[in-house]
Amino acid sequence: MFSGFESNAFSYYFLSLLKQVNIFNDRSIMELTYKILLHKEPEGSYTVSVPALPGCITYGENVEHGIQMAKEAIELYIAELKDKGEEIPDDKETLEYSISMQTA
Repeated sequence: MFSGFESNAFSYYFLSLLKQVNIFNDRSIMELTYKILLHKEPEGSYTVSVPALPGCITYGENVEHGIQMAKEAIELYIAELKDKGEEIPDDKETLEYSISMQTA
């Protein structure tokens, strides 16, 4: 199922997903930022992961569907963290940089 990850690590598409989520801790609203990785699979669909939320992985038929599915997965993941009283991580302090490498 994840063979595409190992075989084609450079085919990731990096997108930033800004998601506003209402979190009622002390009556404040937190703005959470998540980076998502969309990896094109051989059959044309996309595997989508959210690095800041371990295990938060979903799938989409195309990029737009993958982003939509990521939003839903993030919302469900955050709801579960809130139910458990756990801290909600995000990527607002994460820098993103891509490195191009050449090999002989």
